[in-house]
Amino acid sequence: MIRRRRPIFDGVIGPDGQARRWGEHARSLARDRLLLFGTAWTLIAGILFFLLFPDTDSLVRVFWLFQPPLDLILAVCSWRVHRLATGPIRRFWLVMAGVGTLFTLGDSYQAALTLAHPERSSTTGGSIQTACFSIGLLAVVVAMLVYPHPNRTGRERLAFWLDSATLLVGGAVVAWCFAGSSDNPDILGTLVVAGVSICGTFASVKMMLSGNAPMHKLAAFPMLASAIAMSVGVFLGRFAHTELGPLVYFVRFLPSLLIAAGPRVQEILAHLEPAPFGDRRRKPYSLLPYGSMAMAFGALIVILPYGVDGRLWGVVAGLGLICALVAARQLVAFHDNTALIGRLREHETRLRHQAQFDGLTGLANRTHFHERVADALAAGRPVSVLLIDLDGFKAVNDTMGHAAGDALLVAVGDKLRATVRDEDLPARLGGDEFAVLLPAGETRAELTAERILAAFRTPVDIAGLAVPVNASIGVAGATPTDDVESLLHHADVAMYAAKGSGKGIWKTHVPALA
Repeated sequence: MIRRRRPIFDGVIGPDGQARRWGEHARSLARDRLLLFGTAWTLIAGILFFLLFPDTDSLVRVFWLFQPPLDLILAVCSWRVHRLATGPIRRFWLVMAGVGTLFTLGDSYQAALTLAHPERSSTTGGSIQTACFSIGLLAVVVAMLVYPHPNRTGRERLAFWLDSATLLVGGAVVAWCFAGSSDNPDILGTLVVAGVSICGTFASVKMMLSGNAPMHKLAAFPMLASAIAMSVGVFLGRFAHTELGPLVYFVRFLPSLLIAAGPRVQEILAHLEPAPFGDRRRKPYSLLPYGSMAMAFGALIVILPYGVDGRLWGVVAGLGLICALVAARQLVAFHDNTALIGRLREHETRLRHQAQFDGLTGLANRTHFHERVADALAAGRPVSVLLIDLDGFKAVNDTMGHAAGDALLVAVGDKLRATVRDEDLPARLGGDEFAVLLPAGETRAELTAERILAAFRTPVDIAGLAVPVNASIGVAGATPTDDVESLLHHADVAMYAAKGSGKGIWKTHVPALA
């Protein structure tokens, strides 16, 4: 049973708090007994590599005998994290526990085989150890690939797969370049180790690409480092002209510590962090495919001096495939950018509409109406304004509810649109107050007001009830000295005069001449 500790910090954490929290995490990791044991165990193995060199049999025995305890740490800690997690994260760590078990069995068998048959000593495992190792890393790759990404579109998933394939091909090209020599007596074993090393690197990089990795980045770093160290160990062995030196043994042994440290770090953080697993946002782009292309070009430059052989053709074929994948990724990105531009334009149109039109009736709002009146006055054209106020609207709201009141306002907006001409601008100024801008004099405005009142005489059907629409309309025609405020003030005075008459009729306001 694991005792859960209270998180060190809760709530919103600023830069200083973030630094303190990371400092506490670093101290907790530095004091952890299991991590200290793994580090000391690895250092002891490294010391023995240097002391026993050049006794190859003893070096290989140390190499395999020191592996199982670290594999066991990987299995046990992954199982503990699995018990603390839920959902897809829980399934991923269950796979990791199985991988640790496979590594433990394979390395233990190889250690026993090395003791029983010293003449078959090699840091490249036998068929059983290689099978366990390959199956384990393949399981990690599959677990990462099938890890769900619920917020991704189909095109985003395709882009991710193209990026992943580019990385995998780039790694395969490098493995082929450095391990594919025909004069290598252990070519098959070397290629297998190189291949699974690349798979491990690929799986680790996939965590960085995923945006919602099933582990904290502090736990992902040592696992990524283990894959890199594994690849470096393979290549160092490739360049060794005679027997492997103690440094090569140590580099090849180091991944066992790093890959075991990842689950242990994740287990510790599960007790300390409120959100212990990966929650960072996914970047909308990735430079890793271009790094893969650069890596393949580098491999091509390295092997060119050796002439035309199978390695050269393999690198050229891989480089061509990488270029094709990058081109396909760019095509997907082009479609993504086009779709993004379309969405931005739609959003801009929607925002502009929301800024200029009433959300309930769809008519122009007060701001848009004022702007249009100001433009018409500035142009010196003859314009008139109708100011419309509904009579008895409050009673409809109070007796039938706000939904009925909104339905009445919508119906009034529809009647205004159906009554005025295309060049007229109906608007809702707020509440039950409406207005119409007409590019004409007061005579035309009076005729429009009469049509509006005639349309209002037809009751509105709201929830099966015929609700009458009563309104008072004030009309004001612009003079050369009018601005927006004065013109609307004149219409407002006329509207209240109409309302005071008690008949719901319109009144024309004629400004006094100086």
